[in-house]
Amino acid sequence: MSEPQSERDPETGQPVGPQVDAKPARWPERTTLKGRFGRVEALSMQHAGELWRAVDRHDELWPYMSAGPFTNEKTFSDWIRLRIEAKDSVPYAIVDSVGKPCGVAVLMEIRPEMRVIEVGSIVYAPALQRTPLGTEAQYLLARYAFEALRYRRYEWKCNALNAPSRRAALRYGFTYEGILRAHMVIKGRNRDTAYFSMLDTEWPSRKAAFEKWLSVENLGADGRQKKRLEELRT
Repeated sequence: MSEPQSERDPETGQPVGPQVDAKPARWPERTTLKGRFGRVEALSMQHAGELWRAVDRHDELWPYMSAGPFTNEKTFSDWIRLRIEAKDSVPYAIVDSVGKPCGVAVLMEIRPEMRVIEVGSIVYAPALQRTPLGTEAQYLLARYAFEALRYRRYEWKCNALNAPSRRAALRYGFTYEGILRAHMVIKGRNRDTAYFSMLDTEWPSRKAAFEKWLSVENLGADGRQKKRLEELRT
């Protein structure tokens, strides 16, 4: 790993970090981000019923989440309501081309002064997994965070045992940073947390790869890829 960039303090000569734009980033809005395969829009209670039908009886979605699995639509809807009412995060529904919600993602751990934000609490129903929309949703959220809101660090964190989430982070172009041991207690169990990040300086190359992967030249009408996202990035 290369040494971090530094400058010299003019008074002491000690190494210090380079100067950056210190103007705070913007807080995320309850907005709609449109793509080729669907859209990302502000989560509302109107999404709850369809989302429940998309995740019902799929208990495999919840072991690494702080909530769930849910036994009925009411308890699931209560969880959706808590996400909507939270003041420290902004939740979004992922909606397919026919208007059916099939996933949730949340912009959270928001620190505008530091220009740091995380995408988390991600739930992809089976119908969304391994689809172009699943990737496009992450592209739309990252583009929004970097270009519209001006964040400089975009984070992805997950349980260190959550292999699918770790693979997804690397596929999307996040950089693995390490593990915080005994970081949390979730559902009465220890959680070591794997940290990943993407920086604003890296976004142009990540964006180019996303857009090439999502293009009609790479994804035909059947949604099958000609090249993998990782290939286009390298």
